[in-house]
Amino acid sequence: MCFKKEKVTGSTVNREIACLKTMFNKAMEWGKVQDNPVRKVKFFPENNRRLRYLTKEEIKALYNASADHLRPILIVALNTGMRKSEILNLKWEDIDFHQKMIYILNTKNNEKREIPMNQVVFDTLLKIRKHPDSSYIFCNRDGKPYGDIKKAFSSARKRAEIKNFRFHDLRHTFASHLVMAGVDLNTVKELLGHKDIKMTLRYAHLSPDHKRRAVETLCNKMDTIWTPRQKREKLT
Repeated sequence: MCFKKEKVTGSTVNREIACLKTMFNKAMEWGKVQDNPVRKVKFFPENNRRLRYLTKEEIKALYNASADHLRPILIVALNTGMRKSEILNLKWEDIDFHQKMIYILNTKNNEKREIPMNQVVFDTLLKIRKHPDSSYIFCNRDGKPYGDIKKAFSSARKRAEIKNFRFHDLRHTFASHLVMAGVDLNTVKELLGHKDIKMTLRYAHLSPDHKRRAVETLCNKMDTIWTPRQKREKLT
């Protein structure tokens, strides 16, 4: 693993270690092996400090600069926080238009995730024409899912004059704007599918008054226990 680390990033090696651990755990569950040989292998430290998100103006510019087939993908990404692979692998059977829910069955954490659709996502998906020979929502004329949209996204980003931005940063944009709108971190954690709240805490600084709101909420809740002097005097 150390040799591998010299060629790729620590996060890439960590994903491979995690995959190996999962494989051996499953093999143990099936009775194929007695022990997990990578159980004690430690993960490399990762630098997760990078947090780039789009402003409202940049979002509009990127959308207007995008090709027609890319626009609905951007809308889903910006309004659900889904990963690129999750979006491109979406099938019509994963969508419940009656409940306005998207069901992700094969997530990064190997857990089922339910993502509510807001009206923008609902209307966008409803307008997409189903391919007669494909179950995928985002697919080419042959019905095959898009292998990658890197070129289309890069072209749109350049036309919009947006620098230092990756598709994955749309996920950061989703979370950042939620936090700045006052949504609590635990809800953001659930929407992103994070297992650990530590992953979500990177967005906490975007809501500088979240602590003040918290204690003010307590103050309002406890108002029945102690009442300010001015209010007591009026009552008496």
